[in-house]
Amino acid sequence: MDEKYIIAGLKNKDKTVFDFVFSYYYTGLCTYARRWVNDPDVAEDLVQDLFVRLWTDSSKIEITSSLKSYFFTSVKNRAVNHLKHVKIKEKFGFQAMNRPTEEYGNWEFTEPELTELIEKGMQKLPPRCREIFILSRFEGKDNAKIAELLGISKRTVELQISNALKILRIELKEYLPSMMLFWLLR
Repeated sequence: MDEKYIIAGLKNKDKTVFDFVFSYYYTGLCTYARRWVNDPDVAEDLVQDLFVRLWTDSSKIEITSSLKSYFFTSVKNRAVNHLKHVKIKEKFGFQAMNRPTEEYGNWEFTEPELTELIEKGMQKLPPRCREIFILSRFEGKDNAKIAELLGISKRTVELQISNALKILRIELKEYLPSMMLFWLLR
């Protein structure tokens, strides 16, 4: 197939072209992503995310190089961003655990008060985001199980949990010190 035809088909959401591209590149892209992230599940999530974006934002995508170059560069960029995100999370966790407790003042809440504050914060979450957060943090389900239950990708679950945590940190920051939030909402 001619690459111009394939790119035009992708931009027009031609399912046959998309299926062809997916089946042709998917395995190789997953193998390439694993070299970067060293985790087969994360590698698959990165590649799936690329194809989801390719489908949903097809009209916005500009492919100025070869398809192969575009796909492999996109996967590399996603992997690098993922690794940066992991490094930031690790750094934040380390810093929060090593801060002196005097920095946070004397914050005392009863369990019902804490529960009420968290519930108020959770009301600010979008419904699907709240559902995923409850399954994860209150029902103890892992991301793969949540993805299976809701028929979504594990990456979507991770993004929704991350979004929930961001919103809750903002909503609860005036009530709870960041160390307590870190432990409650991690």
